[in-house]
Amino acid sequence: MKYTRIGRYSKYIRPISILIDLLIIITLTHLLFHEASFNTGRYAGFLLLSWSIVAFIVDFYQVYRFTTQIEIFSKITKQLTVFALLAVAYFPFSGEDGFNKWLIIKFFVLCTLSVALAKFVLFYLLREYRLITGSNYRSTIIIGYSDEALQLKKLFETKVDYGYHFLGFFSDKKENEEIIGKYEDVQDYVLKKNVDEVYCSLSDLSNTKIKNLVDFMYENNRNLKFIPDTKDIFSKNLKMDYYELFPVLSLSKSALNEPEIQFTKRFFDVLFALLVIVFVLSWLVPIIGLLIKLESKGPIFFIQGRPGINQEEFLCYKFRSMVLNQSTEHETIKDDPRITKLGQFMRKTSIDEMPQFFNVLLGDMSIVGPRPQLWVHNNAYRDKIKKYFVRHSVKPGITGLAQISGYRGEINNERDMENRVKYDVFYIENWSFYLDLKIIFQTIIDIFKGDEKAF
Repeated sequence: MKYTRIGRYSKYIRPISILIDLLIIITLTHLLFHEASFNTGRYAGFLLLSWSIVAFIVDFYQVYRFTTQIEIFSKITKQLTVFALLAVAYFPFSGEDGFNKWLIIKFFVLCTLSVALAKFVLFYLLREYRLITGSNYRSTIIIGYSDEALQLKKLFETKVDYGYHFLGFFSDKKENEEIIGKYEDVQDYVLKKNVDEVYCSLSDLSNTKIKNLVDFMYENNRNLKFIPDTKDIFSKNLKMDYYELFPVLSLSKSALNEPEIQFTKRFFDVLFALLVIVFVLSWLVPIIGLLIKLESKGPIFFIQGRPGINQEEFLCYKFRSMVLNQSTEHETIKDDPRITKLGQFMRKTSIDEMPQFFNVLLGDMSIVGPRPQLWVHNNAYRDKIKKYFVRHSVKPGITGLAQISGYRGEINNERDMENRVKYDVFYIENWSFYLDLKIIFQTIIDIFKGDEKAF
C-alpha cells in the first residue's frame, strides 16, 4: 500500500463535522417549530450558541484517529444531555410562550439520532478511506528499543485503521535490522522524511537529549510523544500538581473513591433500583415465586453469603433456580443436574439475578460493578492473581464490564479469573457515568439475546 502523508484537506475535517451538526440543528428547528407561537429565529440562535458552548466545554469535537467508539458514544451522551437541559431552560428564562413538550421530545430524538449517525458515519468513512486509499496517514518513528516501544510498533501495524505508518527505530543502545539510525540521526531524518510524530522511550535517553529533542520538535512544529518505562505504572490515572511552579506527578485514586462520585452513583443506584422494584419486581416476584413453588419444593429465594466491599460479607439474593441441595458453595457447571427447567430459563435470561435490586436498595451492591464471587473462589484466587483485591475496593454489581465482555459463567482455570479481574480493574480505574450506562444498555441487550455462558 502506498502511504500518503497527512492530506492538505485534514484540517477541514473538524470544521465540516461542526458545520454538519449546526445544519442539523437549524434544519430540525425550522421543520418542527416553524408554526410555533414563540420566536423561532431567536430560539434557533439560542440553540446554536448553546450547542457551541457545550461542545467547547465537553470537548465534543476532540475526536482523533485513536478515539474509541465508547469514547465517541460518551461524548455524544454528554453533549446532548447538557444541550437538552439548556434548550428546555430557554422557555422559563426567556418568558416565551408556546412550550410544547412533545415537539421538544421529538426534536431531541431526531437531533440525537441525526448527530450520532453523522458522527459515526464520518468516523467510519475516514477510517475506511485510510484503509482503502492509504491516504491521510501519519508517518512515525520511535526513539528507543524497549519492550514498550516494540508493543507500540505492534499496535501501529495491527491497528491499521488508526492511520499510522511506522518508519523505524532509532537507538544508541542496540543494533538490529529494525533500527535505522542512532539518536544523532533523528533530526536530519525527521526533516528529510517529513516525519509527523516521534515517540520517545524515556528509558533510552538522558535528560539532556530529551531536552534537545523537545526544543527541535517544538521549533519544527512536529508532535513529540513519550513512551513510559512501564505501562503498569503509567496506565493508571496520573495527575499533574504544582507546588508553586514545581510540577509533581501523583497517582490519583479511582473516581469511585471520591465522595461526590460515590454520592452520585448511590443516588442513581437507589433511583434505578426503586424503578425496577416498583414497576417490574412488584408483579414479577409473585409470578416467578408461584412457578418456582409449582416445580419444586423449597423457598422462592436463594440467599447466600458473598464477599462485598472490603471483603465484608453480605447476603446476596437470587431467585432459586435449583432443587434443594447441600452444595451451595459449588459453582454451577454446564448441564448442571441441580438446575430446574424454570431455572435454566431464568439463568439464560439473568432473571434469577433480579432480586439483587433489593441488595442495591439495602446498600450492599451497586447496579454496575465487579460481580460478587463465591467465597471459595475468593479464597482460592486472591493470593494468586495480581490486583485481585482491587475489585473489593468498590461495591459489587448486578452487572459489570467483565460480564458484558463475555467473562461470566463457569471458572475452569486461573486464566478465567484473571480475565474477569482484568476487566473489573479496568472498570474501577476508568469509571465514568457513561461507562455505567453503556454496561447497563449492553446487559439489557444480552438479556433479550441470551448468553451461552449463562447457565
